[in-house]
Amino acid sequence: MRLTKSTDIALRIAMRLAVLDEEANPTTREVAEAVGVPYTHAAKVVSRLQHLGVVTARRGRGGGLSLTTAGRTGSLGLLLRELEGVGDVVGCEDEPPCPLRSACRLRGILRSAQEAFFTTLDPFSIGDLVAAPTGPVLLGLTLRPGLPPRSGPAVAGPAG
Repeated sequence: MRLTKSTDIALRIAMRLAVLDEEANPTTREVAEAVGVPYTHAAKVVSRLQHLGVVTARRGRGGGLSLTTAGRTGSLGLLLRELEGVGDVVGCEDEPPCPLRSACRLRGILRSAQEAFFTTLDPFSIGDLVAAPTGPVLLGLTLRPGLPPRSGPAVAGPAG
């Protein structure tokens, strides 16, 4: 199973926000540059993360992005289910539809494997993903001058 590019970008953005100080409030453009993704893609992903309650975005002076408590501590498996959707791994119903679809056992087996993938991620959170050694690397990414790094267990906690 491979995650979509959009989900990959969402995870990078959430992880980046998780290691920054709560007052940092970087812009979407700054986060996009730091995690190496195009601004236009990042803007779409940030909008989706806002809709899911993972990120808050404020406009104007003092505005910017921040990770919500739910974004930091919520289930990674649940977040990925939302971002990826729970569609089929294979295109049984694509055009043209697979001629085996009415009698094929592969579809059900792959659906079970997909759910096992998400279930494995259920106990983890974005906070877990930024524990050392990942957190310090994220902090080393280009910062806007004056953005202090987040300190505490989100960066230095045990590896998950």
